[in-house]
Order: sequence, then C-alpha cells, then structure tokens
Amino acid sequence: MSKQIIAIDGAVAELFAAINEFDTDAIMCTFAEDALVNDVRREFWGKDAIRPWVEGEIVGEKVTIEVAEAIQHDGLTIVRGVYDGEYDKTGLPDPLILTHYMTVAEDTGKIANLIIINNQPVE
Repeated sequence: MSKQIIAIDGAVAELFAAINEFDTDAIMCTFAEDALVNDVRREFWGKDAIRPWVEGEIVGEKVTIEVAEAIQHDGLTIVRGVYDGEYDKTGLPDPLILTHYMTVAEDTGKIANLIIINNQPVE
C-alpha cells in the first residue's frame, strides 16, 4: 500500500480552519469554480451549488471538524475528521468520524473534488 501520513496544508488546511471558524466566504475560497462536493450521496457541482450547502449544513449547523488523520495516496488527500455541531445526531455514531476524499487542482491550488463518506469499519 502506498499511503503516506501527512500534515495537511494549502487549500485542504484552509478548508478545515474556515469550517471551524464558521466562515462561509473563507470556505468558498478553498474551492475551484467547477468543484464537485458529494455529501450524503448528494452532488453539488460548482460554487453556486456548493455555497447553499456550506451556508445551511456546515456554517448554519455550526459544524466543527477535528482532523484525526491525513493520508496522501496517489494524488488523493484523505482526511478523517471527528464531527461535532448543532446538526441532528439521531442515529449517528458517537463520535461521528467522516472521511474526506479530496483532489486539489494543480493549476489553481483549489479543491476540485471533495467526497465525504461515513465509512464502516472492516470486520
């Protein structure tokens, strides 16, 4: 396996810092214009679609994410984060740990793809 534990930096670090500061504009600055976010099997294509998701489900629900692990794997940045906030926690594990799969565009340094998954442990 060619995974490498890393410290996050650039747009990825800026994204998590902005989320924890509830700063919609700073969050949006981390994304490429044509970025794709997939959260709970819903696709948000481009900044115009991503902004309402950020405003309502991230900043609006006061989501915070504590980075637990970051891995680099063949150009993919994988970040596991411990979630908290004012969202409905009914039926969710405690702690809620979600995995973020991200690619950063080489030409802009912005996040081009962000896929968020609630992975299940392997038996």
